[in-house]
Amino acid sequence: MQFIPTSLPEVILVVPKVFEDERGFFLESYQKERFLAAGIQFDFVQDNHSASTRGVLRGLHYQIRQPQGKLVRTVVGEIYDVAVDIRRSSPTFGKWVGAVLSSENKNQLWVPPGFAHGFYVMSERAEILYKTTDYYAPQWERSLLWNDPALGIDWPVAGDGFPILSGKDAKGVLLKDAEIYD
Repeated sequence: MQFIPTSLPEVILVVPKVFEDERGFFLESYQKERFLAAGIQFDFVQDNHSASTRGVLRGLHYQIRQPQGKLVRTVVGEIYDVAVDIRRSSPTFGKWVGAVLSSENKNQLWVPPGFAHGFYVMSERAEILYKTTDYYAPQWERSLLWNDPALGIDWPVAGDGFPILSGKDAKGVLLKDAEIYD
């Protein structure tokens, strides 16, 4: 298992060692001692599984209390996964990083607490599994606007340039107006 820092050092691309043969493959998606050695010193309390179709964008989500770290992987299809630093005191506040996660590359993205998270589905269908470091608390969940010009996220949006959003995500706020902790 490799742990590759991104341009936001706390966000880490996790590349598993895949054992593959004519029968299929095997990999470790999580091994506590390896994660601890890589500086990811969190316990996971919840696993989530979501499915979406091509063109869906989920996010950019975060919780103002009970912030969640997320270990994200795609088991069917392909997504563009994004983390945005929303820690006001951070030197990388407002910066983002994105990575393609797919069932083919089997990579994962570690998104620590203090970051907003979202993804865009590039394949016909995608299923995403992610572990979280705290419980989902809908009363504390907030959303940043996916296309906030101050963030300048380069989403690989196909077609007319507008993703399929939930009502909640369509009402996301600009980072400058966001209620955040720190």
